[in-house]
Amino acid sequence: MLAAYCSRPDSGDPLEALVVGDYLRPPVPEGWTVVRMLTASLNMREITVLGGRAGAGQRYPVILGSDGCGVLDDGTEVVVHASVASPGWAGPESLDPGRTVLSERYDGTFAEFAVVPCRNALPKPPELSAVDAACLSTAWLTAYRMLFVTAGAVSGQTVLVRGRRRLGTIASAAIVLAHAAGVRVWVVGEPGDRELASRLGADVFVTDPRRLPAPVDAVLDASVSGVGWLDDVAAVRPHGAVVCAGYRAGGETLPPSAVDAMRKLVFREIRVLGSGMGTAADLRDLMGFLVTTGVRPTVADVLDIREVGCGMRAMLTGATTGKLVFRIS
Repeated sequence: MLAAYCSRPDSGDPLEALVVGDYLRPPVPEGWTVVRMLTASLNMREITVLGGRAGAGQRYPVILGSDGCGVLDDGTEVVVHASVASPGWAGPESLDPGRTVLSERYDGTFAEFAVVPCRNALPKPPELSAVDAACLSTAWLTAYRMLFVTAGAVSGQTVLVRGRRRLGTIASAAIVLAHAAGVRVWVVGEPGDRELASRLGADVFVTDPRRLPAPVDAVLDASVSGVGWLDDVAAVRPHGAVVCAGYRAGGETLPPSAVDAMRKLVFREIRVLGSGMGTAADLRDLMGFLVTTGVRPTVADVLDIREVGCGMRAMLTGATTGKLVFRIS
């Protein structure tokens, strides 16, 4: 079958590790099912896998891709949930210490056929297109869980959204979802992000987190900065929440600003909460939210799966804003 995959990583030039061609169709274990893929969307994880920086659980060769939409043998259109629980795990997969994601231990969605656990093939609401549905399972689901499940944001509250160096997909999705739910959205970003943030629904945009109009109820931080959380703690009100979905790198010693932030963390009883990709139940709720509100993912372009390399280059150079989706069949 046709697939976009990585035989072995290349840390020097990850895109050189990308192969688009014939790949042996994976076997179907008991309790799993075959999805004929229609669409799949691109995440930064694919670049990480190609560059060999995905972690100890990563195997090679592997088909890339975590998100996607496809069709079961009986004609049911499904959204593929990226988070795979351990065999026999019965609870929310976010609590499973052995949880993995598609394209890590198991082949992913950038192929004509994907083999996934039956619980990971969720019926697609007819109101969502195959293109929209392909965008949901990773970035949009992460944003949804951060906002509504972990932070518990409700209409009338104010949240601060922080992305990477530029507004990435998680941050963009959080802005759209919060705005649709009646939550005020303030955004910290680069000057070039101002127009995009406003278009997505941001009420306030600043480039300096120290210049916020007032404390916020929650900070949704999808960044990977080393000390950005210090600003997060300073921005949130007492009993507010700092929700982090990024990975941090810290120094061996704390600067005075970190000591001050820790004091605020303790005496204001601020919650600092980790938040993962979300569960299958969260994904169902997200799809219901999109159907009810009419909100849809921002799609930058729809390409053929054979153009996956072009899509990756566009994402790496910042030439796109929004999700890149690939048509497979």
